[in-house]
Amino acid sequence: MYVVTGATGQLGRLVVEGLLARVPAAEVAVVVRSAEKAADLAARGVAVRVADYDRPETLAGAFAAGDRVLLISGSEVGSRIPQHRNVVEAAKAAGVALLAYTSIPGAATFRLADEHKATEELILASGLPYAFLRNGWYTENYLGDAAGTVARGVVLGSNGDGRVATAPRRDYADAAVAVLLGGEGGEGGETRENAVYELSGDAAWSLSELAAELAEASGRPVEHRDVTPAEHLAALVGAGLPEGFAQALVDVDAGIARGELAGTPGDLARLIGRPTVPLAESVRAALGA
Repeated sequence: MYVVTGATGQLGRLVVEGLLARVPAAEVAVVVRSAEKAADLAARGVAVRVADYDRPETLAGAFAAGDRVLLISGSEVGSRIPQHRNVVEAAKAAGVALLAYTSIPGAATFRLADEHKATEELILASGLPYAFLRNGWYTENYLGDAAGTVARGVVLGSNGDGRVATAPRRDYADAAVAVLLGGEGGEGGETRENAVYELSGDAAWSLSELAAELAEASGRPVEHRDVTPAEHLAALVGAGLPEGFAQALVDVDAGIARGELAGTPGDLARLIGRPTVPLAESVRAALGA
């Protein structure tokens, strides 16, 4: 059985759809906190297993011997290490055949990386066959409010001329599918157990280039404005972001300035069997152009 945790989230949904395009629904299971949110998947024949990362007793029946599991990292920064430990222990007790984990690029030293690196250590200590999907940044992180960015005419950041090699969330989901299937049932490249994949887009770009792409696609002027970390934090908080989350984003920008998300090793394109979607195409899609 192919099992996806956190399956009703944005990435999880895409992974499940990718699996269903390649294998029968009877071979797919999802681990979710709310059965109601997965009712559409159950109606299509997917097995729905209700469990909560925070409640280890609910995870006892989440996995079975031989399952190939994708652990999608939790979204509660600061709580993920104990949550992920609960999942790893349940997977080990069940005897799963593979535990794949959505991690972070190995070069990352910003604070958001700490819990991912700790989770990798937990998985290594478990002795389970593993695959670390070290996902780089999603292009959607920058285009969630593309129309608003164009209206304001400013791409704001504090990473100078730092470059980031993004890819759309769907590309990362396709890579997860390829790893779960072990190279079978799709067009992706060969996969292996006990593997580390450094996943990123094929090309790295700067915020100045993002501004230029937004201007080209919209026909309106958009500039890149680089500010100090303190100014960046104030702008994010002023826009309504919680201060803790805003601080994390500013810290990531510092990592981008150091080149920590600029790597383009090509693992993502090899896994999915095609080039990653370029920035310009994602910009046009986000603007409906």
